[in-house]
Amino acid sequence: MKVAIYTRVSTKDQQSENQLIQLQEFCHRSDYTIFEIYTDYVSGSKSEKDRSEFARLMSDATKRKFDLVLFWSLDRFSREGAVKTLHYFQRLEEHSVGFRSLQEPYIDSTGIFKEAIISLLATLAKQERLRISERTKAGLDKARRDGKQIGRKAISEELAAKIRNEKRQGKSNRDIARLFNISPSTVPKYL
Repeated sequence: MKVAIYTRVSTKDQQSENQLIQLQEFCHRSDYTIFEIYTDYVSGSKSEKDRSEFARLMSDATKRKFDLVLFWSLDRFSREGAVKTLHYFQRLEEHSVGFRSLQEPYIDSTGIFKEAIISLLATLAKQERLRISERTKAGLDKARRDGKQIGRKAISEELAAKIRNEKRQGKSNRDIARLFNISPSTVPKYL
């Protein structure tokens, strides 16, 4: 059986090596041939278009380049919620490609309760993402209450007037940004 391994880490600082070693060992014990290893370094809450390796994996699945997608755990595969995660699994199944989680052996496209369990686990993964978001917001609120500056400081009214003046003279946002040593995306905020 040809297997595609998918790993995902939120940042390049996290180690995907341990996941990968165990996934490769599982393939060896199961006498699977590893077709390719796909690794993304982004949040699992990002959509397919924001995860280039995941998009490539799904594209290769439509071409039946492998028989099974093996991943570490459901939250490494996707944290987009039950509906979207099930949609990915359905897309795999439409092309006769199976799926399996190493850490959750009941998430296996050959199991009889796969849809109910996968739906529950995807919902739990999404809830965890929401909890992380809530904790982040609470931390930012506390920092603001403590008087800490969050984000970039606003520019002075004097600089804003200079930006507007340069724009009236027909200069591009990029030229204005270069002139005042600011980001080009800052310029339109003060026009």
